[in-house]
Amino acid sequence: MRPNPHPELEVTQLNWRVVKMLWPYLLEFKSRIIFAIICLVLTKVASVYLPFILKDIVDTLDTQQDNRVFLVPFGLVAAYGMVRLTVVLFAEIRDTLFGRVTERAIRRVGLKVFRHLHQLDLDFHLNRQTGGLSRDIDRGNSGVSFLMRFMVFNIVPTLIEIVMVITILWVNYGIWFAVITGTSIISYIAYSIYATEWRTRYIRAANKADSSSNTRAIDSLLNYETVKYFTNENHEAQAYDEQLSHWEKAKTQNRLSLFALNAGQAIIISLSITAMLGLAAYQVTYEQMTLGDFVLINAFMMQLFIPLNFLGFVYREIKNSLANIENMFGLLLKNPKIQDKENAKELSIDKGGIQFNNISFAYHKDRQILKNISFSIGAGQKVAVVGDSGSGKSTLVKLLFRFYDVNQGSISVDGQDIDQITQHSLRKNIGIVPQDTVLFNDTLFSNVHYGNPKASKDEVLKAIDMAHLSEFISSLPDGYNTQVGERGLKLSGGEKQRVAIARTILKNPAILVFDEATSSLDSHSEQAILNAIKEIAENRTSLVIAHRLSTIIDADNIIVLRQGEIIEQGNHQALLAQQGYYQKMWKLQQSS
Repeated sequence: MRPNPHPELEVTQLNWRVVKMLWPYLLEFKSRIIFAIICLVLTKVASVYLPFILKDIVDTLDTQQDNRVFLVPFGLVAAYGMVRLTVVLFAEIRDTLFGRVTERAIRRVGLKVFRHLHQLDLDFHLNRQTGGLSRDIDRGNSGVSFLMRFMVFNIVPTLIEIVMVITILWVNYGIWFAVITGTSIISYIAYSIYATEWRTRYIRAANKADSSSNTRAIDSLLNYETVKYFTNENHEAQAYDEQLSHWEKAKTQNRLSLFALNAGQAIIISLSITAMLGLAAYQVTYEQMTLGDFVLINAFMMQLFIPLNFLGFVYREIKNSLANIENMFGLLLKNPKIQDKENAKELSIDKGGIQFNNISFAYHKDRQILKNISFSIGAGQKVAVVGDSGSGKSTLVKLLFRFYDVNQGSISVDGQDIDQITQHSLRKNIGIVPQDTVLFNDTLFSNVHYGNPKASKDEVLKAIDMAHLSEFISSLPDGYNTQVGERGLKLSGGEKQRVAIARTILKNPAILVFDEATSSLDSHSEQAILNAIKEIAENRTSLVIAHRLSTIIDADNIIVLRQGEIIEQGNHQALLAQQGYYQKMWKLQQSS
């Protein structure tokens, strides 16, 4: 794919897509939005009327001869207070009504991104940077909140108020007041847009540096033990500080660009207010307008430039928000490489037989992992795959779960090509005890219960007992409620594998996969677990990826892989009799 020669155009298109993708969430509460818009209109009408009341108060006080007659100015003052209170109340009601819309939109968007991340393929998750991804989502949610609140009820209303004020000034006080006001507003908006577009690059650079530093910090903390093993605390601190230095530089550039933006806006506002008040003062001096008119124009200018200044802030923040959420919404634009076919059917398990038919696969085109692999696992059989590291054993498991699609050949379950069935139904019928068990930062009970969230407590306890976890759990002060720590780091490798076995027992699948399921167990525990595995695997189809050959001597068939090819297969005794590669592996392990 050729690189985009104009990446800035791509960003602009994405930003518009963001706005388009947010629109349906606004329409979920139509009645709330209608009432919020009514409150918005009433707020703006009252806001524009306020300076007229102020003018009447000043003119009344200026022309009143008898100071004892205070009823008229007092009534105007009371009216001014009531209208100002009305402006605040309508604005609060508007924000309260629309707050529910905003919160629901954030919830819907967050859930959609979360679901989509789980739908993306394994390759994406193997290459992701968790810290940066988390920060992108956090900033994206904040950006959605700001965009929803301010874009709808601040930019458009402010522009409407500007048109109303310019019209009033033109009709009541002449074209020059309208010209000065219009020119200053156009200059202000044009400068704000130009400067904001210019400084967006610095915002993106700061966000990128922030994500990079956060990724580095989280990655280092997740690998705390490795850092300690190699006494690399200073190395990690220096690497983190280097990332922070990039962030510091980006933030400095961001701050300086903000200063230039604010300074330019302040100059435009000062010049325009000075010109307007100078013209008004001239006309008051020559009695072409009253003192109340002077106050009205001053109030209009202050009232106009306060929201106008806020409009500049809102525009900047909207640009910031779009820059922040473009990465989050960019995730939604990523299509999973592994997708169900349009006419995909649910897997129908009869006996559970598996067939690998002439399988070839490569993660990268320059390195072939599997080459023309063909073998079958009969219903209820136990088939083991052994071989050197990197020979493709675990890749077979990933292909069976359809984390990747084969480059050539097919895999079928009970005669059904897994490419033609839904991924959910396929994985629902396969249970796995992986080599590297990663647990949730929750209790032991919850981690086992995860195998089947609908299972009863008794079923969970039975699975724990079958996995020979009961004795270990009873020795813990908090028992089943023991927190296992992030990624299960509070448990040993063997304890985590037994939790994984209990979880798979609870799932009760038709097909079982054991990927080095006893690699972290001592000999005593291994025998206990093997007995449990043998018990739960009875009458089930089992695929075992093994390093210790002693754990698979009862397998119906043993596949020996080397450099991605099957070099031998047969049961344990038959392979020993062949006096080939399997026999060499067996003798080597027996002698160690």
